[in-house]
Amino acid sequence: MKFVDEATITVTAGHGGSGSRSFRREKFLPKGGPDGGNGGKGGDVALIAQSHINTLAHFRYSRMFRGENGGTGSSNNRTGAAGAHCEVEVPVGTLVYDADSMEFITDMVGSSDRFVVAYGGKGGLGNSKFKSSTNRSPGKTTEGRAGDGRRLHLELRVLADIGLLGLPNAGKSTLLAAVSGAHPKIGSYPFTTLHPQLGIVEQNLERFVMADIPGLIEGAAQGTGLGINFLKHLSRTRLLLQLVDISTDSIADVLHSVRTVEKEVSTFSEMLASQPRWLVFNKTDLVDDRHLEQLMSAFVQQYPWKEPLFAISANNKKGCAELIKEIFVWLKTNREIETTT
Repeated sequence: MKFVDEATITVTAGHGGSGSRSFRREKFLPKGGPDGGNGGKGGDVALIAQSHINTLAHFRYSRMFRGENGGTGSSNNRTGAAGAHCEVEVPVGTLVYDADSMEFITDMVGSSDRFVVAYGGKGGLGNSKFKSSTNRSPGKTTEGRAGDGRRLHLELRVLADIGLLGLPNAGKSTLLAAVSGAHPKIGSYPFTTLHPQLGIVEQNLERFVMADIPGLIEGAAQGTGLGINFLKHLSRTRLLLQLVDISTDSIADVLHSVRTVEKEVSTFSEMLASQPRWLVFNKTDLVDDRHLEQLMSAFVQQYPWKEPLFAISANNKKGCAELIKEIFVWLKTNREIETTT
């Protein structure tokens, strides 16, 4: 199965227009000399970062992009029209590589960032450019040059403040829907989320972006299941929320779920593993208070967790307000630290 967080496209800039061969032929100037104009420049192909796009899905249907060819020169030393540029919209946060060499080209970080990936060919010269003291009537012209062409590999890494991490069906999509205006697909089967989903969480005129990343399974860091494609999305989040499904009767299964995710993150990237990560026990509506107390107690005793720990029900929003409040406090505190350092 091909996922849309990566895409390969082909870009070809426009060909330069040819120069014109022309001589002035007027009533009183029957031999007025050469006046052929130059050809127009071919159109460039440029990438434009757009904040309203958050996947590379549209490249499943359109993978070839061309700049317009330059116009041919004409008489009276008129230069041919320049070819129209081709602008390709990509999401903010797209990394661009040469598809053949995998050489890094650019990072489309900011909204409306523009980067030319293929330059249009230069227009050819008209015969007027070859006039000299020894050649008063040159017939020589040149053709326009071909535009650049290349294959590009695009890789999207979601730009978000908060990243949701967990095994399939941990309730990440449900939490995103509960606290934001997003409407992700929700189901009771693995990999309901195939593309990263973004939601805006607002409170008292403040906001942050939360990303729902597809679920992990054991071996994901080696490419099993959805593989490492979606672990890459977490590298730009500031805070990770690791959701854990506690609806099972087995406390050992819950602890195993925590360790599985932690192992995959550490295997994929030590830098990612060192990011702040809070643990969120989800689906408290499916267990009684006694079971929850036993789970929390066992977890604290058996697992050396030093970050904040929460228990919520994304389904009925119990505990979600408290979680979001703490996230806003954490983001504000860390922004102030970043500003002063």
